[in-house]
Parts: sequence; structure tokens; C-alpha cells
Amino acid sequence: MNTVLIWRTNSTSSVATEQLGEHIGHNVRGGEVFELVSDLGGGKTTFTRGLVRGTGSIDTVGSPTFTLSREYEATKFKIAHFDFYRLSEAGIVADELAEIIGDTAYVTVVEWGDIVHDVLPTSTVTVRISLDASDENARAITMEYTQKFSYLLEGLV
Repeated sequence: MNTVLIWRTNSTSSVATEQLGEHIGHNVRGGEVFELVSDLGGGKTTFTRGLVRGTGSIDTVGSPTFTLSREYEATKFKIAHFDFYRLSEAGIVADELAEIIGDTAYVTVVEWGDIVHDVLPTSTVTVRISLDASDENARAITMEYTQKFSYLLEGLV
């Protein structure tokens, strides 16, 4: 059984959230699956923008809310970015997700993943971004991961 490790930090701005994503993006190796959990406007796409930039991609990152998925080119792999917010059932998009999970040619980012939990691997890295009621720019960020993904946090204090 893999023990779930928890790492916590606070972000005081969208720039800081994006920088955290960028740092983690520098450390990804391919094959990782990230589930981003937050309320609307919580910073999921901001985190993803940093993660994508950290992989060496120069692609413009946008929320895939209306397109359901986007793909970005990085130097060593592709980043598949899914958003299931508008779906009551995942349908064919779940099949698309299942095809790339675990493929080291991809890093996968999933927003609003409750609808595809049966597709997500048990080794999914979950990033929870919580709004701070006292400061609209502040976020509490928690990352849940197994030991095999400890390298994602290398270089962070």
C-alpha cells in the first residue's frame, strides 16, 4: 500500500500560484497525472499555466472549460489538460483520458475530476487549492502524492 504524503503551502497571489506550478513543471518527467481540486476561480488554470511553462512549453494556456481538453507541446512530452466541469457524464472524453494515463509521452492535468475518478490512477497527484475568505488573492495549496512523486517538490522549502 502506498502511503499518501501531504505537502502544504500558501500562495499570496496568482503570480505565486503560477510560480509554484512552474517549479513543479520543471521537475515532471512524463507520465504524471495531476488532479486539480478547487472552487471556480480558485487558481487551477493559473497553476496549470505555470506547470506548462515549467516543462519548457511556449504554448498559451487557457481553461478548457468549453473545449473539454487542450494539448500543449513541451520539450520532452505533451501536456493534456482536461476540464470536466460542464459534463454530467464523461463519455468519450473519459476514453481519451484513459488512453493517455500512464503514457510517459504525456503529463496529464485534470480539473473537476470527480466524474472520472474511476479512470484516474491511484497514484494521481492531487493539488487542492482553497480560497482564503479574508484575502481574495490568497490560497492554501495542498499536494497529496505518493513517495514515488517526491521529486516533484525537489528544490521547494
